[in-house]
Amino acid sequence: MQSWLTGSLCSLTKLPNIRLALVLLVPLFINVANGAEGIVFPKTIAWSAYQTGTGGYSQAVAIGNILQRQYQTNLRVIPGRNDVSRLATLRAGRVHFSAGGSEAIYAQEGVLNFASRIWGPQPIRVLMSNYSDSCSYTLVTATDANIRSVADIKGKRVTFVQGAPSLNNAMAALLSYANLTWDDVTRVEVGGYNASADAVVNNRADVVGGACNSPPFLRIEASPRGLTFPELPHGDADAVARVRARLPWYVPHIALEGPTIPAEGIEVFSSAYPLLVGLDNSDETLVYSTVKVMHQNFDAYKNNAPGATGWRMDRQKFGQAFVPYHPGAIRYYREIGVWSEEAEMQNRKNLRRQFVLQQAWEKFLPSAPEDYTEFELSWLIAREQALADAEMITLGEGL
Repeated sequence: MQSWLTGSLCSLTKLPNIRLALVLLVPLFINVANGAEGIVFPKTIAWSAYQTGTGGYSQAVAIGNILQRQYQTNLRVIPGRNDVSRLATLRAGRVHFSAGGSEAIYAQEGVLNFASRIWGPQPIRVLMSNYSDSCSYTLVTATDANIRSVADIKGKRVTFVQGAPSLNNAMAALLSYANLTWDDVTRVEVGGYNASADAVVNNRADVVGGACNSPPFLRIEASPRGLTFPELPHGDADAVARVRARLPWYVPHIALEGPTIPAEGIEVFSSAYPLLVGLDNSDETLVYSTVKVMHQNFDAYKNNAPGATGWRMDRQKFGQAFVPYHPGAIRYYREIGVWSEEAEMQNRKNLRRQFVLQQAWEKFLPSAPEDYTEFELSWLIAREQALADAEMITLGEGL
């Protein structure tokens, strides 16, 4: 067991982008102030997040207020327009952590926009997950488009966010609930997450995807078009299976928070959002300190941003994780007695998966095609074969 873990870490640190991140992160830790109970922060830390106005950005700001007030640490929240930009700043060492969504999983897997030569499978590590009373991603429609079920989306105008494969693949997965694909709808390309809501408000699109309580959706609700959430009933086992075949980290969920959602909630799917991640070389003390502060100060920020209640410790789904946790986070979880044997076993499985992906990438690169399109297609074939040989899930069609 130890041999492949050691080999994985050694092989990952050989990558040029990982060495670069190590070099660039060093200056950020020159001015370090020791805190109580092992909490140590530099004077300034940085997270990447979704754009301003989103739930993830707002939550990061709320947590930053705690860091400033109690630990004299400034948290810079750097908004990213798309999946690649949020994780590119993490990989380059411009931010310490990223508070995003499923793009962390796609980067681990080396798929979609991360299947290119300059990316490939990344050594992502989780700090904490947010499972809120809202939802991470579901379908939002203009009321005047008369969409009451997923099947009604056929032929409608659906937003496609440029450079955001996690959002677009999530939309494809939810469309599959009703056996629909992108070919069954009219694709409306937009430049970012906020632009998706604007497209519905301005009657350029009828359907957008996002977190149930995402602030931009308030604009749709307040517009003359109105807002409606079509439900995805959990009783249809085949439909649920189709969604989870594409997104195994999405689970059936009852959403209670969001505009127009009734008190009894609605049936949707959800995953961790935000998912706070670093890399395998992220500073262990900073990871430990961040997780500890977020847990111990939960009551101080839980009501200061939409969905922030989802950071509660009893909502951390360690045994269902699809990405390994950082050792600094595990150290704290062990200290407070919430890291179980089930969590440890799942974490080892996830580390093993990253090792298999990294070995496949290193084997593939020397003889990889030069053409961009051929490179990506060939890598996806090699990746799928390596996972199949290791008897691991390859993920659904379309990745």
